[in-house]
Amino acid sequence: MQVQLTNRQQHILWATVRHYIATAEPVGSKALIEEFNLGVSSATIRNIMGVLEKSGLLYQPHTSAGRIPSDSGYRIYVDQLITSALRDTTRTDVLAKEVESAFQQRLHWDEWSLEALLQGAAQILATLSGCITLITMPQAHTTQLRHLQLLQVESGKIMLIVVMDGYETHSKVMDLFSASSEIKLDSEAVDRELQIVSNFLNSHLRGCTLLELAQLDWSELDQEFQRYGEFLKSSLTELLRRAVAPSSTQIMVRGVGEVLRQPEFSQVQQVQTIMHLLEEEQEQLWRLICEGTEIEEAGKTRVTVRIGAENPLEPIRTCSLISSSYRRGSVPVGSVGVLGPTRLDYENAIAVVAAAADYLSEAFSQTA
Repeated sequence: MQVQLTNRQQHILWATVRHYIATAEPVGSKALIEEFNLGVSSATIRNIMGVLEKSGLLYQPHTSAGRIPSDSGYRIYVDQLITSALRDTTRTDVLAKEVESAFQQRLHWDEWSLEALLQGAAQILATLSGCITLITMPQAHTTQLRHLQLLQVESGKIMLIVVMDGYETHSKVMDLFSASSEIKLDSEAVDRELQIVSNFLNSHLRGCTLLELAQLDWSELDQEFQRYGEFLKSSLTELLRRAVAPSSTQIMVRGVGEVLRQPEFSQVQQVQTIMHLLEEEQEQLWRLICEGTEIEEAGKTRVTVRIGAENPLEPIRTCSLISSSYRRGSVPVGSVGVLGPTRLDYENAIAVVAAAADYLSEAFSQTA
């Protein structure tokens, strides 16, 4: 959602979200003045909140009530405000260290089964986040490449087709060059090049597992094929996730009782639909937390944040789902996530998910 806010409007939205997360009560100007040093009058705050409401970022649940954040308001908060100067980095850094310390002290990799380890990790996260925690069992990556083909579908656009050893076929279309590139392509020459590159790659990659493909050093590709390197690397990375047929969709679930005591879950029918999803429809949930558009800050673990109606599964369209992949080497093998009401402490949730993904990735890479 593209909404341009002034610094003052951003600060009022940030304060409104923070207050509502803490109290679960609609927010008025008086409450913001009492809690935050905003440096403006109550009238100014009311006017700004009115502007934010017209922009769809806040709304009034009742005519005489204060305002609460909408899904769009939370989205601006997550995408812009918690990565700005308003963010309390000390608090989230401390929480990340707490997650790592709890895992190191309470998980016993040499003594426990894999399932017990992930159950233990899920319980730790549920306690620290106050959310329902979801951790998927790791998936096998023994599938091998049978055949690879590069085809020109139109000028500047290349299709990569990958056939795995079970004859599953996956494809991806991408631009060979950026849209701003002024390179003029000779279609016949590109076709010839693509066939040569396809033959070259098949001779070197046939029989490789997905893990081996993901760990290839593309800088070693023969010089004449360098311009295909980034295209192939990004395409194959995306296809790796699609190509893996999950051996199990089992999800470790912890923290249900605490979350369902939140005021957002006062309706019995809503609780029942969420419980049905967690207990009986895990395959749908597995696909959701293992896929999605990822966001990241420079140098930090990628975390996916789905807020309210952004969730495609009806039972959790009033919830937020924060998830990330844990990896073996550079290959995603499973996911860790937290599920809670949209009135979620997003800084904490993102921090604990990222820290858990980092810890599990390091642990699984060491056991590779």
